[in-house]
Amino acid sequence: MQLTGSQIVIECLKEQGVDTVFGYPGGTILNIYDALYQQSDIRHILTSHEQGAAHAADGYARATGRVGVCMATSGPGATNLVTGIATAYMDSVPVVAITANVNLPALGKDSFQEVDIAGVTMPITKHGFIVKNVEILADTIRKAFYIAQSGRPGPVLVDITKDVTAALCEYTPKEPKKPAKVSRYTQKELEQAAELIQKAKRPFIYLGGGAVISGADREVARLAQLADAPVCDTLMAKGAFDGKSPRYTGMIGMHGTKTSNLGVSQCDLLIALGARFSDRVIGNAKKFASGAKIIHIDIDAAEINKNIHADCALVGDLKEVLTRLNALLTPQAHPEWMEQIREMKEKYPLKYEEENLSCPYVIQEIDRVTGGDAIITTDVGQHQMWAAQYYRYTKPRTFLSSGGLGTMGYGLGACIGAQLGQPDKVCINIAGDGCFRMNMNELATASRYNIPIIQVVINNHVLGMVRQWQTLFYGKRYSQTVLTDKVDFCQVARGLGCEAIRVTKKEEVGPALEKALALKAPVVIECIIPEDDKVFPMVPAGAPIEEVFDGDDLKRQMSE
Repeated sequence: MQLTGSQIVIECLKEQGVDTVFGYPGGTILNIYDALYQQSDIRHILTSHEQGAAHAADGYARATGRVGVCMATSGPGATNLVTGIATAYMDSVPVVAITANVNLPALGKDSFQEVDIAGVTMPITKHGFIVKNVEILADTIRKAFYIAQSGRPGPVLVDITKDVTAALCEYTPKEPKKPAKVSRYTQKELEQAAELIQKAKRPFIYLGGGAVISGADREVARLAQLADAPVCDTLMAKGAFDGKSPRYTGMIGMHGTKTSNLGVSQCDLLIALGARFSDRVIGNAKKFASGAKIIHIDIDAAEINKNIHADCALVGDLKEVLTRLNALLTPQAHPEWMEQIREMKEKYPLKYEEENLSCPYVIQEIDRVTGGDAIITTDVGQHQMWAAQYYRYTKPRTFLSSGGLGTMGYGLGACIGAQLGQPDKVCINIAGDGCFRMNMNELATASRYNIPIIQVVINNHVLGMVRQWQTLFYGKRYSQTVLTDKVDFCQVARGLGCEAIRVTKKEEVGPALEKALALKAPVVIECIIPEDDKVFPMVPAGAPIEEVFDGDDLKRQMSE
């Protein structure tokens, strides 16, 4: 059948099972929006800003495991997607960004609202396409979805000239091609890994985001049982292992627990699963797990030996690899090692100042009120670390946060996307006041569609994490980190069509959350906390992770 390029775009999205698109219209993409208007199968969410659309597509993808889709017009519309695309790229999130550009004869002539968006995004996408011929449009969109999901997931850009969106072409529907799975490991490598695990006396499992992406949570739990090993995770791996399990030691790295950091430093075998050994995890690379053999399993061969040398490496889908590896293992027992880990957990618990209202208390109340069954999104900073530390994640795809890029302003858009992707779930975004300022306009999106998210603003009137570094390492010179001004977040929220509650005392937190849940509408809860609360434990940048310190250590150091 003969369709316009715009109609082909819509039909291809339907082919791929897309039910929701986030975007913002403009001149060059008008034909696609006109085609959207004339169908009812795909829901379009008009965000307040294109960056919000990209983050919403990202949150939708992380929460559902399906591809998130965002759209924008040429020039500034397309460039406004860039931060969201980069965020998805750094955290391996499958997103397809569709942009429209000026007519083909106008390309390269500095036409109105013309930007080489494919060139701009080349370093932050798995692949980028420029479609200049309607005959290849359908197959290009199909390739985009295939690439976004195959191997290590990531964002793909499809830029279409406006005349292509108007041109007629024969369209034939096709079944979506199943994403490719990478499998480059050998039976010999599997047997080598199994032998290392069987011989280990002090094994430790280190989980990265790949454990969530591959859906390998059951296989990870089985491996931990067979190897009789403790388990730590990164920010991206939250929920891939039960946060309430006795084996779980908490997060590893710069703001990881003492038990995780010290345990990994003392183990004789580190089993890294779907992790990339980022600088925030390993600290000083030369001293990271220096006494341990290392097994590294990852779908991306480029990550093997990139930051840390592996004694045994297996490149493949984690779920598949672990299924085969577990079948080779016999149950091990390490009572002395597990007792040592238990004692460390008892000796070095996470703790915070309990006298005043604090973010850790708010996080624990969110955990209690939701029964630990919410999707938590965050922005970036102190509140992000507290959310990773104090909420006990028991299921994958329930903690969505910008890990690799560290994007302030990510969480609200992501929360909207997550709620639309998982409408039966409670979705709560936790943001600091600095982050919330960046994209709080997306409250208008939530109120427009009555999306029942809860936005918790942890307001300490400063850029908390930057101030923490200024306090500890910059002689308390608080350069441009104080946010005491006349902004009233509750009034802003009401002005954008949302309910708002301000909390200043601990006893107000639970009732505020319960009220917000009962409203089934977008609600902002502003929590006022002290400006000098700090995230502990902490490892100075570039230091070995065994040099982790907490508030008690700092007080002792200052008194000496």
